[in-house]
Amino acid sequence: MEKPEVTTQGSTVEEWTRALAESTGSPGGGAGTGLMLAVAASLTSMVAGYSGDDGGEPASIRERAQALRQEALRLADDDASASKAFGAAFRLEPGDERDEAIRRASVEAAAASAVLGERAIEAIDDLAWLATNGNRSLVADVVVAFGALRAAVAGARTNVSFDLGSLRSAGTTLDQVREQHADLWAAVEKLNEAMDRIDGLAAAIDHRAAPTDAI
Repeated sequence: MEKPEVTTQGSTVEEWTRALAESTGSPGGGAGTGLMLAVAASLTSMVAGYSGDDGGEPASIRERAQALRQEALRLADDDASASKAFGAAFRLEPGDERDEAIRRASVEAAAASAVLGERAIEAIDDLAWLATNGNRSLVADVVVAFGALRAAVAGARTNVSFDLGSLRSAGTTLDQVREQHADLWAAVEKLNEAMDRIDGLAAAIDHRAAPTDAI
């Protein structure tokens, strides 16, 4: 009997992490990036729910975070599918067909990671608002959420960069990649900047989240 497909959306945490632990590459780091974004969104929703029950900004943040949690899980599964195509391309026999398959799979995988990264960037403002205005008793959860969000941004940035670099296996230079895929190339720098911003936001509240470090 064929094993049921393991998906981020439809499997238990135990099932999904067991599949991630296998040397198959699907799910892999890209899908893990999506899962980290879902964790960040979930914590954002939780903190927002504790930060006001009379509508206003906390309610809007919570609504966006809950939608992002679901989208992040879907994007994780999309990335897992892209990873399958990526691996299949590199298993082909050397030749024009392999080169074209690598080009197509690399660009599609980079694009999938770029979308995930863009969603992660969009989530920063809401978490930043909670860091300043949210329930102060949950500041530790905000820092954990920043950690998960940074992991998502870092994962997306690295995967986009790696996938673009893989185009060299099909005979394309990095200068050509930058020219031909300028939007994806720019996404890497945007994600680098987002990591720096998250680091600054987390550092600004760390003294409240981890007061023992001040001694």
